[in-house]
Amino acid sequence: MNAQNPSRRQFLVRAAVVAAALPFVAPALVGTAAAQALKPLPADNATAVALAYVADAKTSKHASYKPGSSCANCQFFTAATGACTLFPGFSVPAAAWCSAWAKKA
Repeated sequence: MNAQNPSRRQFLVRAAVVAAALPFVAPALVGTAAAQALKPLPADNATAVALAYVADAKTSKHASYKPGSSCANCQFFTAATGACTLFPGFSVPAAAWCSAWAKKA
């Protein structure tokens, strides 16, 4: 054996450990970065206006609003990040509402 074998073994062991840990660590890092990147949805956003978005569901005067419906129980809302698939790149409060509200399954 020459002097390079121990270093090569150490490298391979460390690479295997990092590769095995990556699937567990990466989602946490990506989720944190995504949550930090989201800006609050502005009320004058074109999609928000078209969907009659309100930051507080209780203030909605839209005909299709049902008491108790809000982003918190909508299928498009992700509570962990505050993201809504209808408003990519923006976060919305759990108490908000829009006319595209669909009950979470």
